[in-house]
Amino acid sequence: MTTTLLTIIIVLFVAVAIWQLIKIFDLAQVGASNTQIADDKDNKMNGYLMMGFLAFIYIITILCFWYLGDLPLMSNSASEHGPGIDSLMAISMVVIFIVQTVTQFLLHYFAFKYRGEKGRKALFYADNNTLEAIWTGIPVVVLAGLIIYGLFTWNDIMNVDDQEDPLVVELYAQQFNWKARYGGEDNVLGKANVRLIDLDRANILGVDEGDLNAQDDVIVTELHLPVNRPVLFKMRSQDVLHSAYMPHFRAQMNCVPGMVTQFGFTPTVTTAEMRETEAMKEKVLNINKIRTEKSKDLTLNGEEPLEPYEFDYLLICNKICGKSHYNMQMKIIVETEEEYNAWMAEQTTFAKSLN
Repeated sequence: MTTTLLTIIIVLFVAVAIWQLIKIFDLAQVGASNTQIADDKDNKMNGYLMMGFLAFIYIITILCFWYLGDLPLMSNSASEHGPGIDSLMAISMVVIFIVQTVTQFLLHYFAFKYRGEKGRKALFYADNNTLEAIWTGIPVVVLAGLIIYGLFTWNDIMNVDDQEDPLVVELYAQQFNWKARYGGEDNVLGKANVRLIDLDRANILGVDEGDLNAQDDVIVTELHLPVNRPVLFKMRSQDVLHSAYMPHFRAQMNCVPGMVTQFGFTPTVTTAEMRETEAMKEKVLNINKIRTEKSKDLTLNGEEPLEPYEFDYLLICNKICGKSHYNMQMKIIVETEEEYNAWMAEQTTFAKSLN
C-alpha cells in the first residue's frame, strides 16, 4: 500500500512537471500571440484547484497517520531521562501539527475566497496593529515555552556528573568503528592523545602509557552497562566529525577531533527485558519474516541465508563520515550489576595488553 501510494504521488509530480515545461515552452515562442492573461474562468479554476490541493494534503496526512502512525521509538525509551525527551517531542509535534493544519487551511481558503473577479477591487490595509500583535505574540509565547521546557530537560540530562558515582566510559570514534574505554577499578580514565597512538604496542587509542590512572583502563569493542547506574560518557574522535547516537537511550553527542565532549544517562531497561516486551517481539517477528523471504532467494542463488535477527541496543554514527558510515555501529548490552562485574573481571587491562 505504501509503495503504491508513493508511486502514484511520483507519477503525479512528474505529470505536473511536464505540464509546466510545456507551458514554459509555449511562453518562450517568439512572435506567438500571448493568450496567458487570466480571466474569471481561469481564476475560478485556480481557486478550486487550491481547495482540491488542500483536500489532497489532508487526505495524505490522514493516510500517513493511519498506515504509518505507529511510532514505537516514542514508547520504548530505556533511560531515565527518556520519557522527558519523548514528552518534549510529542508536545512539539502536536504544536507543529496544529499550526500546519490551520495555516494550510487559511492559505488555500483565502486563495479560493479572494480569487480575482472582474469588477472587484482588492481591499488593502496599510497596517493593522491588532493582527500584527496576534501573529507575533502567539509564536513568541509558544516558542518561548518550548525553548524553556527544552532547556530544563537538557539541564536534567547533562547533570549526570553531579550524581552519585557515575560509571565513566570513553567512546572513541574512528572511520568506521567504535571503541569503548572504561576507567577500571579507580573509575578514572587515563590521559590520552591521538599523537600517542602506537600500533606496534597495541596502543590503538593513544592512551598515555606513563599515566598511573591509565594502567587499569579497559578497552573493548562491545559496550556493557549496568542497569540503573548513571553513566558519564567522554567522547573523542580520531579523524573526522562523528556523532555518537544511542536511539533507545535518547542520547546523542558529536565526537569532535581535538576535543572531548560528554553525555550521560542512566539505563533503566536491560537488554533481556527489552527483548521480552510485546512491541519488540512483534518487531523482531516482522523482521525475521522479511529475512526468511530474502533467504529463499539467496539460497536459490547458492548464497548463505540470513541469520535470524535478535534485538540489541546499538551505538551508531549519526554523521555522514564516509563511505562505510552506514555500518559504523557497536552493540550495547545493558545487564544487572552482577553480570556487569562478572564481564568486567574477564577483561584485560591496558597495562597487560601492551606488547
